[in-house]
Amino acid sequence: MARPIRIGRLVQMPSAGGRWTVAGWVRSLRVSGDVAFIVLNDGSTLAGLQLVLDRSRLPLFEEVCRIGTGAALRATGELVDSPAAGQRFELRVTELVQVGDAPADYPLQKKRHSFEYLRGIAHLRPRTTTYGAVFRLRSRLAQAIHRFFEERDFLWLHAPIITASDCEGAGELFRVTTLPPNGAPRNDGGEIDFSRDFFGRKTGLTVSGQLEAELFAQAFGNVYTFGPTFRAENSNTPRHAAEFWMIEPEMAFADLADVASLAEEFVRFLCRFALDSCPEEMTFFDRQIEPGLLARVRAVAEADFARMEYDEAIRHLERAPVSFQFPVQWGLDLQTEHERYLTETVVGGPLFVLNYPREIKAFYMRRNDDGRTVAAMDLLVPKVGEIIGGSQREERLDRLTERMAELEMDQAALWWYLDSRRWGSTPHAGFGLGFERLLMYLSGMENIRDVIPFPRTPRHAEF
Repeated sequence: MARPIRIGRLVQMPSAGGRWTVAGWVRSLRVSGDVAFIVLNDGSTLAGLQLVLDRSRLPLFEEVCRIGTGAALRATGELVDSPAAGQRFELRVTELVQVGDAPADYPLQKKRHSFEYLRGIAHLRPRTTTYGAVFRLRSRLAQAIHRFFEERDFLWLHAPIITASDCEGAGELFRVTTLPPNGAPRNDGGEIDFSRDFFGRKTGLTVSGQLEAELFAQAFGNVYTFGPTFRAENSNTPRHAAEFWMIEPEMAFADLADVASLAEEFVRFLCRFALDSCPEEMTFFDRQIEPGLLARVRAVAEADFARMEYDEAIRHLERAPVSFQFPVQWGLDLQTEHERYLTETVVGGPLFVLNYPREIKAFYMRRNDDGRTVAAMDLLVPKVGEIIGGSQREERLDRLTERMAELEMDQAALWWYLDSRRWGSTPHAGFGLGFERLLMYLSGMENIRDVIPFPRTPRHAEF
């Protein structure tokens, strides 16, 4: 039996003609006299392909008329020009096999379903038009990310998923253990004795591959990680998930300006890629999800990214003729409302905010000569605010250990990280970009749960 051609390829044929076999799932069925019309979709394209079935050519025409939405079919026929508006071709069917039935209680009937409803049937929602577009965009962008770094001589590092370090020091790890939930061994202090666990110490799921990327950058120069990360935050906002994917490049012999330039090039590349390589999906998002999306993404792809010191950003916010929900004060981190005001009102485009107060940033960020700030940067874009966070790392061993002591961090636990500053240490810098937040920005989807195939959030781990 010949493999069916993908519908996405078939509808891009230069002209009609030929005998073809397709396979997919029924989106809709309409009967008009002695002719039935089925819209079949196999996930390779947005609209699907119309099958035309004539009673005179199909002995089982009555059975065809009873096929339900969601049923799986294999159809063979002639590709002909379509007289209907909005489609180039249709398939005049001569052979039809129903591979899988779908009774009348199939949850995805031909009507508009809310995203909240579809999250409850995440095993079926990929068959819808919206989620088909989202996950095709996700797949193509992932491949484009690897292409971007490969073309610039970056090594892809598979950072560990199980780790004994939480990187940011936030203590938001999911614990990994083989100890029994009840009756775990205790030490003399009454605490769980993790020395008797599988790894002989506390371990958890990684929150970032950055520290490992720094080590590899000191051997390969330019590296990046792209993989799953985990945060045990009890947060139910539209922007947070317990499991998500991060892109984290790290460059040796680089400073803050270098990594900001890489981030600008990266975001511009991804915007152009989405527009050029996913036109069907991006047009759909512009029409159905966020009117004006194409113009917004195109503006970022063509923009010059502005640079602004944190000090200047605070002055702009203090003078703003609007009232913010969160206070504005030097030494406080910027909130989304502040970030959006800066990028949308002050600059009118993408903006890097540089050199943040050291007290609100992580231990590994390089201290500036003023003693008050660190070489950190956030990239802000219209509509969402921060989309990338990065920094130049502290390559000086004495400054790094001094900062860790101030924060009362266990330096012995990070002996391997400190070793990288003892031998052949170089100035180096990197950033992190949440893949799902990028997808939200490029698709207009407003909830992170709608750009992850199977979202993991507090009290939700189905499917």
